[in-house]
Formats: sequence, C-alpha cells, structure tokens
Amino acid sequence: MDYRALLESALQEAEIGFQEGGVPVGAALFDSSGKLLSRGRNRRVQEDDPSIHGETDAFRKAGRQTTYRDKILVTTLAPCWYCSGLIRQFNIGTVVIGESVNFSGHLDWLTEAGVKVVELNDSRCIELMAKFIENNPEIWNEDIGECSCDSSD
Repeated sequence: MDYRALLESALQEAEIGFQEGGVPVGAALFDSSGKLLSRGRNRRVQEDDPSIHGETDAFRKAGRQTTYRDKILVTTLAPCWYCSGLIRQFNIGTVVIGESVNFSGHLDWLTEAGVKVVELNDSRCIELMAKFIENNPEIWNEDIGECSCDSSD
C-alpha cells in the first residue's frame, strides 16, 4: 500500500482548513484496497464546534461501515485522545500519520490496542502545522497545545 499517496487527500483537507483560518488537520478514510471512502478536516473554529476534528469529520462522512478493522485512517497529525478513542472504539485497523513532531499524540496507546500505526514524518505536514501554531497560538492552546497530559494519564 502506498501510504504516501493516501496522505495526499488528508493533506489537501488540512490545507483547505488552514486557508479557512482553522486548525490544519486533515484526514481521510480508505478501505483495505486503498479506495477513498471519505475525507474531512478539523472545522472546530470554522463551525464553532469543538467536536469536529479531522479524524471525526472523515469518520462521520464515511457513513456506517459493517467493520472498521480493515479500514485505513490517514491523518496529517498524530491523533489526540479524543480521536485515538474513536480509533479504538471502532477498531480501525491502520492509522497513517503525516507527522508527530508538532504533537506526539498517543501512538503507544493505539499500538497496544492492536492498531497498525504508520508514521510518515512528512515535511509538508510538519511545516503546515508549525506555521499554524506560530501564527495562532491561542487557537492551538484552546484544545491541545497547553495540555499538561502525557500518554500515561
């Protein structure tokens, strides 16, 4: 599976979110053959709804699936607790992460649950998020940036 090619849909969503003034996290859900089921982006700023993270947006737009174990969730940033919980709750089998430099997420927690985690360390994802954090620290800190939690919490 060409995970870097799958990342393109998620990155396009992140770039749209950035242009809209939102947190630039994009995500996409694929079936096991790499067919795109849905894409989404973090829209919590744009829609004043703290529950619309990139992963949850893509997940909702995919509609009901009979199983998620064979699905591939691609996201531009390592998932937060909220999105990691979604991944574990629905047993999404594979998570592809564009970057975990700006936010390390909870990847060990996902791996412990049997999720295949693929980190790409994509420079475009890293740079886009770093630019957003630098220009919008107040928005970043509302949700994740000032979280004093660590993965053992």
